[in-house]
Amino acid sequence: MENLIFSLNATLPVFLLMVVGGVLGKLGFLPRSFCSVADKLVFKVTLPVMLFCDMASIDLVHDFQPRFVLFCAGATAIAILAIWFLARLFLRDKSMTGEFVQAAYRSSAAILGVAFIQNIYGSSGMAPQMILGSVPLFNIFAVVLLTVENPAHREKANPRAILYGVVTNPIILGIVAGTLFSLLPFGLPAIAQKTLDNLASLTTPLALLSIGACFEGAKAIKKVVPTLVAAVCKVVVLVAIFLPAAIALGFRDQELIALLIMLGSPTTPSSYVMAKNMGHDGVLSASVIAATTLLSALTLTGWIFLLRSQGYIR
Repeated sequence: MENLIFSLNATLPVFLLMVVGGVLGKLGFLPRSFCSVADKLVFKVTLPVMLFCDMASIDLVHDFQPRFVLFCAGATAIAILAIWFLARLFLRDKSMTGEFVQAAYRSSAAILGVAFIQNIYGSSGMAPQMILGSVPLFNIFAVVLLTVENPAHREKANPRAILYGVVTNPIILGIVAGTLFSLLPFGLPAIAQKTLDNLASLTTPLALLSIGACFEGAKAIKKVVPTLVAAVCKVVVLVAIFLPAAIALGFRDQELIALLIMLGSPTTPSSYVMAKNMGHDGVLSASVIAATTLLSALTLTGWIFLLRSQGYIR
């Protein structure tokens, strides 16, 4: 019950903020022009700043645990490539491929990871290592697949244009800058750090309000099947595949909780912003974010109960 209450407290406010965005949109406080400006601000400013802060805060020199980080990276890469392959094979509407794949794998790892582990163990534990192994790949693959699967120029995209789009993407630049900064022997001045933290904190609220204000129910209903498939993949299938492998390799306690968040937490709101800013309509992304946010409160609690009952976490 304690885990269920914590899961609800972590996920329901996310869903409710989308609802608030929808209500404010209906009342005229958040028009379409707000969504356009908010999406651009998040994509080009606040999300890159958030990723910079996440990467810069990781002590790559002293805290690096290669075995765990490599498992996180390997599981992430295998999951993404498998979902991408299957989506190209079975998804009827190929214009949804980019959004479907991103929504089916991209977790709220950086947002929920630390909170969940702190709630259970009292410290951030393995969350920074999990973020190091997964979040850069989450974002790099998202940029690549949303570029390659862009419905506007899917047939005429060339490797040079794709490469240019990847290396100049604000998300990639934020990750690279944060990683390089984490290797320096000094940190940011307190004023600069506080300013960047304040900017980064705008990312999720702005994205959620935009999702709610611009949510298109009629279009979402038409995509209910891919929404449900992506949602189940996100909160159930990936965990069921990779968590047993992690247990077999000897990972326990904080490591398993960090992996659970990486694999089974709800789809991150930033996936909607990236999709919208890279030529996709964002309807499927918004639907999967809402669905996984509601489902994850129950599924995360269920996974934690199962791991505890089997003695894999304390």
